[in-house]
Amino acid sequence: MTNQAQHSVGPTRTTWTHIAFAVKDIDASIAWYEKFTHLRLLSQGEDADGRNAWLGDPSQPDSPFILVLGQFYEGHDPFAPAVHPPMGPFAHIGIEAASKEAVDDIAARAKAEGSLAFGPVQMPKQIGYVCFIKDPDGNTIEYSYDQGVYEKAREVWGKKAQPA
Repeated sequence: MTNQAQHSVGPTRTTWTHIAFAVKDIDASIAWYEKFTHLRLLSQGEDADGRNAWLGDPSQPDSPFILVLGQFYEGHDPFAPAVHPPMGPFAHIGIEAASKEAVDDIAARAKAEGSLAFGPVQMPKQIGYVCFIKDPDGNTIEYSYDQGVYEKAREVWGKKAQPA
């Protein structure tokens, strides 16, 4: 292995890039995430150990945050004999919706397909209006409205004034 970079484009600083889940059926997981979230398939790969997929938000090519899905072939899990428990019930991926109605809509669609785990319900101010849904492997995805993440980030970090 060489110390030479294999890719011509990368971050200019250390940055948050992905979260990864082991899945039982990668095709079913891709379809579920494309149906119930704004994430879209970015890339797929396969090697002797299994298949993988990257899903992300196509509107964020300059600051991607990717959901990595990995399906290991029988007898090829490099982490075996460790199991891959699903993320939840509190541990979750959080997605903020633009309206309370959008949370209600995703909750209704998830309920119709047996994926709704909690809510929708109004929680305290810093949590907002939320519902939790489960992906095919039992991982928890939270949809929220009015959590205040955007407001707090701008309040604390703000938009830095550019030097003249």
